[in-house]
Amino acid sequence: MAKVLAIIVTYNGMRWIERCLGSVRAAGLDAVVIDNGSTDGTAEYIAEHFPEMQLVQPGSNLGFGAANNIGLRKALDGNYDFAYLLNQDAWLEADTMDKLLAAASPEYGILSPTQNDAKGKIDRRFGKKCKKAVGDFSDGIVEVRFVMAAHWLVSRGAIETVGGFSPAFKQYGEDDNWIHRAHYFGYKAGIVPSAKAVHDRAERSVSKEAKMKLKCVATVVKVSNPCNCLAFRYIAEPFELLCMAVKNASCYPLKFIPTLLGRYGELTRLRAESKRRGAFL
Repeated sequence: MAKVLAIIVTYNGMRWIERCLGSVRAAGLDAVVIDNGSTDGTAEYIAEHFPEMQLVQPGSNLGFGAANNIGLRKALDGNYDFAYLLNQDAWLEADTMDKLLAAASPEYGILSPTQNDAKGKIDRRFGKKCKKAVGDFSDGIVEVRFVMAAHWLVSRGAIETVGGFSPAFKQYGEDDNWIHRAHYFGYKAGIVPSAKAVHDRAERSVSKEAKMKLKCVATVVKVSNPCNCLAFRYIAEPFELLCMAVKNASCYPLKFIPTLLGRYGELTRLRAESKRRGAFL
């Protein structure tokens, strides 16, 4: 039986934590929870109701990537075969893990179940990004270029090779960058359509400004991608931000241009470092 460590990063997650951690317990998985400074009692609830799970409290909000890196390091140190990255607003179905492990293959660094919303419908972003897997009910693997990190089964080999999440990303873009680096090292990402799990975010509204911020982060992702031509991205991304501003009638992308240009040195250094085996861990 493969050894799996579930890694859950929490921040004010009381709304979901019972369902999330309860599903991990029901699956019989070892777990580490990294709490990013919750103020709603999340950490205290975990300590009381899930004492078998290791709770790490850094004392501040490290961000999604850096907090997950703590868990990934523990997965390696504990000789686990896989790490399972699970969002606090997500949970496993009864047979999710069994189906993922049964399908696991060495060339796939990342496997994900089909991600549904809490009402049983396909998660909107999952449906958009992973179209090839939607409507497929097989136990095999459907290769995809990207899948959200709400549910990631990551192999030990991929962790050892690709490393951790890049510090270039504090919120959003971390999963894109990790998959790009996985591709750089020859790993694939895939969906096991017959495996189902939940990501409960369908009812959350996103403001126009938040959407624009996310679109702007995409330019950082492209500069950071080790598979891309860096010189071309230096030129293309400011132009893309300009087009984005016109298309969306928003000043935010224009304001982001100097921010992006000012980060070129840092992003270039981190991009080069990301090509090193086991980077950022």
